[in-house]
Amino acid sequence: MTPEDYMRRAIELAKRGEGHVSPNPLVGCVVVKDGRVISEACHEHIGEYHAERNALLRCKEDPAGADLYVTLEPCCHYGRTPPCTEIILEKKIRRVYIGAMDVNPLVAGKGAQILRDGGVEVHTGVCEDECHKLAEVFFHYMSTKTPFVVMKYAMSLDGKIACASGDSQWITGEESRRYVHELRKKYSGIMAGIGTVLADDPMLNCRIEEGVDPVRIICDSNLRLPLDSKLVKTARDIPVIDVCTFDALATEEGQARQAALEEAGVEVAPCGHGSVDLKKLMTFLAEERELDGILLEGGGTLNASALKAGIVQKVVAFVGPKLIGGAEAKSPIMGEGAANMAEVPQLQDIAVQRFGDDLCVTGYLPQQEVQ
Repeated sequence: MTPEDYMRRAIELAKRGEGHVSPNPLVGCVVVKDGRVISEACHEHIGEYHAERNALLRCKEDPAGADLYVTLEPCCHYGRTPPCTEIILEKKIRRVYIGAMDVNPLVAGKGAQILRDGGVEVHTGVCEDECHKLAEVFFHYMSTKTPFVVMKYAMSLDGKIACASGDSQWITGEESRRYVHELRKKYSGIMAGIGTVLADDPMLNCRIEEGVDPVRIICDSNLRLPLDSKLVKTARDIPVIDVCTFDALATEEGQARQAALEEAGVEVAPCGHGSVDLKKLMTFLAEERELDGILLEGGGTLNASALKAGIVQKVVAFVGPKLIGGAEAKSPIMGEGAANMAEVPQLQDIAVQRFGDDLCVTGYLPQQEVQ
């Protein structure tokens, strides 16, 4: 097997940590000696050992002289756990192959240099693009101090997300809907608008085996979240953050609604005046709640606002082979829209998957340079 083969195995191992390691990155590790894999592991849970330490502590034999493949540069500082560079040197690993270099200022090249200074042969950039994509949420979160936001929607072949009557179940098939629950497990938060809640009364939870429920965030400018909604009824089991405006809390009625929601276990968080300030909300969610990734499952109005605010990094669009029609039927992105094609952002790094009869198109929005 080649170094790339071992690294791709480490990437697959890393994915086992989805839903459990946020805001840490997904990391996988493979230890190879004399052409044999003698251990492999991932970072399994936040606060527990990292992938390298897990793998080295679980070796079937003495790893001295072995090669270690890891998707992200080994850490070199004390945090929730000891530095991985320490145990790599202690176990006398001969060579370390790194997929992507860390962007955390506490590491950022220092881990690799410590290993080299300790006599370890270090190779970097093995399957770098794949390893970077594996940790894209972490890289964005560390670089911008805001969550990585994925806008997800399902539409018909003629670009509608519901009939004019509002009926939308179901545009896509079971395979697509199952994949959506895998996305809900992957990201630490899920966000929708109050319009979606009032229309559908969704749970916004993860309903697959070994699923992990994301924190549910509702953009609710006027504090209209119904006390008898599924979200409120389950708020003590799965966190709900109801994001309103300061204006909504300026009246006695608003304060009474806040008290009732908080009594039910809902966190009420004012952010902005007139409408929810999505940019400030992203900073709040990252800094105060350590949410590193958000799956945006809003309707056309919230999607348009999110794009206008520039908070979206990635788009996941499901297309069902159905023709809904109707001038009044809503589209995935409402609002004013672009005035001309020159203003329209071009998605990059496009990937197309098939789920049953549905297509899923994934792409990245061009991002502004981090200041």
